[in-house]
Amino acid sequence: MLNLLSSQNMCVLATTGPNGPLATPVRYHHLDFTLMITVAPRSPKMRNIAADPRVSVGIFAPLVGQASSRGAQVFGRARVLTPDDEDYEHHWTAFRWQSDHVERSLPLDEPPSGPLLVIAADRVVYTEHWLRREGFSPRQFWRPRAD
Repeated sequence: MLNLLSSQNMCVLATTGPNGPLATPVRYHHLDFTLMITVAPRSPKMRNIAADPRVSVGIFAPLVGQASSRGAQVFGRARVLTPDDEDYEHHWTAFRWQSDHVERSLPLDEPPSGPLLVIAADRVVYTEHWLRREGFSPRQFWRPRAD
């Protein structure tokens, strides 16, 4: 599962709002099973999350053939971090923002100060059809350990 999260950089973030579901393709980074996404504060997905923080995220690898199907559904609650939050710096450190700055011709000595959407996975449904070759079910389930 972590291999999939590390090898991809795009996902589909699904939220629910007054007009129904909204699925938005976005770029992400991760810290273990926590996904991080930059957001525009007034976007439809942010309005939806303010009303209901429960989200689902779909991440998948390019399909080469039916047997190569590999992807994950991540379920959790979205949290919006701002510079005032104690976890903000920790998550921005893991977010590779420098490439965004280079693309936008922004200085590399000025880290971002905007909000960061953080989704800690409550559960993950992982599908990899190659697992059958090793005697495992192609669908695997993950939940964080109870401490």
